[in-house]
Amino acid sequence: MKTILVVEDSRMIRTTIEKDLTRAGYSVTTAMDGEDGLRSARECRPDLILLDMLLPKMTGLDLLAAIRADKFFNDVPVVVLTGLSKGNADRLKRSGAAAFFEKSDKSFQEGSRELIRLIENVMKNGSNGKK
Repeated sequence: MKTILVVEDSRMIRTTIEKDLTRAGYSVTTAMDGEDGLRSARECRPDLILLDMLLPKMTGLDLLAAIRADKFFNDVPVVVLTGLSKGNADRLKRSGAAAFFEKSDKSFQEGSRELIRLIENVMKNGSNGKK
């Protein structure tokens, strides 16, 4: 069973994603801030990390940089969750994100179907975002 770490400070979004990923057959670990996310990543060694950009204690961008600088995570793809515009997607990919999922009011209205499709595609293609 593949393990996904969800680093998201919104309890509603985190719970929705966790429930939907569990139903889709994934093992899920969650964290609600950047520091807890880095600690959880080191403890559970996930197959993929879903990472919000606007986090307390350590920003998502700082956490992404820490993950990409650590050889322990060389093959772990990071999918960025953000409410920021798609104009930031290229910058995030250059920073080491494998993919980008834009959060909006509509993103999770019908569950996490689109996000799960993106996760499956990233895992299938083995993209870790590193250049």
